[in-house]
Amino acid sequence: MEPCHTWFLRGNRATKKLELKLGWGRCLHLYFYWVHEQLGFLHLRLQTWFPFLIQICLNGREWLGRQMDKEGIAYRQQDNCFPWIGDLERAQGLMDQQHRTDWRGLLDPLVQQCHPLHVEINRPFESQYYWTASQSEYATDVMFSEREKLVRLYPALVHHGVMSFGAEQVLRFLGRPGKAGVHDEVKTDRRRRVEGVRVKHWLNGNSLKFYDKGSILRSEVTINQPKDFRVYRRAEGQQEGNEKWRTLRRGLADFHRRAEVSRAATDRHLTALAAVHVQSTLAQEAVKMCQAVTHGKQHYRALNPLGDADAELMAIINRGEFAINGFRNRDVRVHLYGVASDKRQERKEMAAVGRKLRLLRGHGLIAKVSKTHRYVVTEKGRRMITALLAARQASTEKLTALAA
Repeated sequence: MEPCHTWFLRGNRATKKLELKLGWGRCLHLYFYWVHEQLGFLHLRLQTWFPFLIQICLNGREWLGRQMDKEGIAYRQQDNCFPWIGDLERAQGLMDQQHRTDWRGLLDPLVQQCHPLHVEINRPFESQYYWTASQSEYATDVMFSEREKLVRLYPALVHHGVMSFGAEQVLRFLGRPGKAGVHDEVKTDRRRRVEGVRVKHWLNGNSLKFYDKGSILRSEVTINQPKDFRVYRRAEGQQEGNEKWRTLRRGLADFHRRAEVSRAATDRHLTALAAVHVQSTLAQEAVKMCQAVTHGKQHYRALNPLGDADAELMAIINRGEFAINGFRNRDVRVHLYGVASDKRQERKEMAAVGRKLRLLRGHGLIAKVSKTHRYVVTEKGRRMITALLAARQASTEKLTALAA
């Protein structure tokens, strides 16, 4: 038993007659679930009381999976998204075909399968089912090669989406330039789910949101009230009339235009998100330094930037006098070991410093100046060494205060 739209006999005090009024009631509904040969998994909801309304819920990505199977396109699927597709251009072309589907030819057989009596019931009224889109969801997926890359970026996107997108931006995303109207209400919500954090904006019953799905960043538009959008068409029932911008209809005749405005909204949304400035944490930058690396056949041990030996070496190469002209093996040796007592000891210390410099080069912290015996600290090395030495010298009280 669920709410339904149905007809009631109501008395009209003015005319003293009974009239049919459409209103909300309750009746039994039947749900049919199956895996369709073309559309994949879907369900049909049938109202068992006049006018026997039907609602069909299908997923375009389930549909796309069937299309790619037929075309022989390799892909990997997780729930209703594709982390990897062998031929993205062909897959996008297949999905674009969905917007121009013969919907009546596709949906009428589903009605015949689940509600075979509809022809007999509707015969006195000489009517058929008129298909509309009560709700549509259109999503654009940004595919990352690794989930770790999206995880590093996502907190900055959430902060940017909540703090930077006001009513003006949401209106622009949804194709409503200018200021909000009298009846426009823009709301923004950030919510943490089991899967992760999603940010959602509402405008007059329609919404725009983004969230992460594994290695996928998804921007999604949901349209419940198409009256906020426009389509360039003739007036309904006037085949020879003039075309002009008119209100977007719920009927499937405007479904292709609904996809166009939704796609434009996600494009504008993602373009705005792309302007976010991502700041890397020290842990993200330092983690690779604390791991062993291999270049060619040469293996280099992990660095310990908080240990005395490696911290002393990094402090020496980061000295101000080496910032312009760089440094040589002998410069580092003197700061590490002092003046050698004899030539044999000096050669031994130079060999040890050479190994240390190769270790730093292996981690990308220093680079050799071409055709010289000098080295310079790389941009990455300067950033990392300065941050690590500052963290090493900071007091625990200061770091605790910053964390709070």
